[in-house]
Amino acid sequence: MPTKKPVIHCDALVVHCMDYRLQKFLQPWITVRFGYDNFDIISLAGGVHDYEMVLKYVQLAVQIHGIYTVCLINHEDCRAYGRDGTYKRHKHDLKDAQAKIKVLFPKLQVEAYYLHLDGTFEPIS
Repeated sequence: MPTKKPVIHCDALVVHCMDYRLQKFLQPWITVRFGYDNFDIISLAGGVHDYEMVLKYVQLAVQIHGIYTVCLINHEDCRAYGRDGTYKRHKHDLKDAQAKIKVLFPKLQVEAYYLHLDGTFEPIS
């Protein structure tokens, strides 16, 4: 007789850029925001720059971990964006990804932040 797998749950999926310069700010902030061991984390070059990839991970986190919140973080001086990496472009992409995820997953809370290289997390809404 097959046994039922235990329910695995975490509250949030955090999507951020893989840039090494962010780690000293990200880890403490995420732990304070969501609690220790209560989030999935995905590091992608450019953060939300590749929205289709972000969406795949959101779908997966909803299905297998029953997340309640998606936290999107882009940052200042992102090399994955190249010359297009202006503050205005990051803000646009974060808002766009946030809106699209909310349409597809209306029950999710979707947060967006622009991380300055001084460690300041600026909420984007």
